[in-house]
Amino acid sequence: MVAVALAVTSDLGNFLKAMVRSRTSLAAENLFLRKQLAFYTEHKMRPQRLTDAARYTLVVWSRMFDWKNALVIVKPDTLIGWHRKGFRLFWRWKSRPGRPPPHPEIRALIVRMAGENPTWGQMRVAAELYLKLGILVSPRTVRKYWPWEPRDRGGRRVSSQRWATFVRNHADAIVACDFLVAVTTRFQILYVFLILELGSRRILHCNVTAHPTAEWTLQQFRDGLSEDKRYRFVIHDRDSIFSAGLDQELRQGFGLRILIPPPQSPKGNAYCERLVGTIRRDCLDFMIPLHQSHLRRILREWVQHYNCGRPHSSLGPGIPDETQKGDVRPSTKVRSIEASTAVVSRSILGGLHHEYAGK
Repeated sequence: MVAVALAVTSDLGNFLKAMVRSRTSLAAENLFLRKQLAFYTEHKMRPQRLTDAARYTLVVWSRMFDWKNALVIVKPDTLIGWHRKGFRLFWRWKSRPGRPPPHPEIRALIVRMAGENPTWGQMRVAAELYLKLGILVSPRTVRKYWPWEPRDRGGRRVSSQRWATFVRNHADAIVACDFLVAVTTRFQILYVFLILELGSRRILHCNVTAHPTAEWTLQQFRDGLSEDKRYRFVIHDRDSIFSAGLDQELRQGFGLRILIPPPQSPKGNAYCERLVGTIRRDCLDFMIPLHQSHLRRILREWVQHYNCGRPHSSLGPGIPDETQKGDVRPSTKVRSIEASTAVVSRSILGGLHHEYAGK
């Protein structure tokens, strides 16, 4: 394209120069060039193939005089074909289909709204943009920039809420459970079973055993789940301990619906996975249990601290037991401690942690 533009510009410059010359000079030069062209025609010398720039200039100059008598190197139909082709290219450029594309920020907003609202369709996103933000786009335009699902789903977008959204909406009615492993000084492997209430982040139950079975696990649910509050869902992984008989007893005896995360999906039970990490970072990484009873005492004290004295950032921050009771922390900001106020502390796990209070 650059070469064609340069060639056309050069021919245009020669044409402008010729316009300022006298008619006698142009007529003499025209006759001089025709004599040479006649010589080449008589000897049947084939010219080289014309470039795009040469075709374009011949079409332009042909509109300024009677070109049929002067045309030698190609047939008249060929020149007319060049003219029609140029006319089609011109109108194709002039009448480009569709409206101009939306601004990149609008495209990014469409992708964002589709990602944050998996139950919305293209018409809903277009209506939201128009009514709330004053951005007029058609559903077809939204469809053009719609983030589709991977090909293994047939190009269709699953219209359902995300797992995290479901958990947040039903957190008060969901409990999650999981096992973690601890090793004693004699290298005995002990299994710690945890039941967590997602809404308040309270640890409902914690117990230790060296030989976990489905019957033992079911008994932990009986000890941990209170009859005062009815839960609807329980999340557990695909461990063989959670047998079909255990799940059936949870459905019939407790009225629970079993939620099992997909394979290789650690975020499916992310709350318990995070709790296991917290126990290790705050407690077991600094303690060496001597035996099963020792580990049970350590965890009993730590669970009491976790539920009653340890702040949780996901609660605002807040403390699980106070959140469940509905207690609200004062919103006033204190930048200094009054002289009459004494700050007292209570040691946890022999001084590994402390709880503070004003007195």
